[in-house]
Amino acid sequence: MATSVSVAGFHKPLYSTFHGGWGTSICGDNSTVLIKSVPEAVRVTKPVRFLPVMKNINEGKGLFAPVVVLARNIIGKKRFNQLRGKAIALHSQVITEFCKSIGADAKQRQGLIRLAKKNGERLGFLA
Repeated sequence: MATSVSVAGFHKPLYSTFHGGWGTSICGDNSTVLIKSVPEAVRVTKPVRFLPVMKNINEGKGLFAPVVVLARNIIGKKRFNQLRGKAIALHSQVITEFCKSIGADAKQRQGLIRLAKKNGERLGFLA
């Protein structure tokens, strides 16, 4: 059953392709098949949570990374981490003294320390 619609200004009537009722136009003729395909209950499980991994994203990369890895393998991981901790502490002290000499505040000092850490990662010192 086609419905004719006439609009002012048009000489020929416009025809619609709408056939049937609203129920078939929204759901279609096979709406019962669609309803049966949807499960009645959905089981929701607790999401899997992964533990954070504290790891350098640039590990093994950088100019000095091979030397750092070689030194760690020679002197051992525990001793190497102790020496690296001391070196980082001394470098932070140098940055602090530099900031005192130029009159930089604590926020600028912290920014310089973060910049030194990023540069150390890029160069491979923290490999």
